[in-house]
Amino acid sequence: MSHPKLQFLATTFPVEIAKVDPATPPVFGKMNVIQMIEHMSDSIRDAYGKNVRTLVTPADRLPAMKAFVMSEKEFKPNTKSSLMGEEPEPSKFDTIAEALKEYQTEIQAFQNHFAGKETSIVMNAFFGPLNYEEWIQLLHKHAVHHLKQFGF
Repeated sequence: MSHPKLQFLATTFPVEIAKVDPATPPVFGKMNVIQMIEHMSDSIRDAYGKNVRTLVTPADRLPAMKAFVMSEKEFKPNTKSSLMGEEPEPSKFDTIAEALKEYQTEIQAFQNHFAGKETSIVMNAFFGPLNYEEWIQLLHKHAVHHLKQFGF
């Protein structure tokens, strides 16, 4: 795994999040840390096509959306997703460790999906068709956003 942002997703993000006390309130947003980890796992399932998403962004907005993905600009705090309800989904897991185990499984599934097929395309509901590099960039941006949600 030589890609630094994939290394961050596979190693740094889970190590840092594992340090969070489950009772820590978010700096912004409504998800607790376990819900956030589960949300990240769901985003990874989007990235390798396990969750099939329909594009919701108008075609004329896609170039600007992809430019944002490929930039180092961050998501703003409290960025809302129209795919999520007003309130977070209840947690499936009781502990951060359990949620991170699923997260690690999904990161591995993402890598397996794209192994030898880095030019494969998987649809993102907001940013359009993305390849491996673009998904890594987006997932990294998303993970950094959620680390900041818990004070990193």
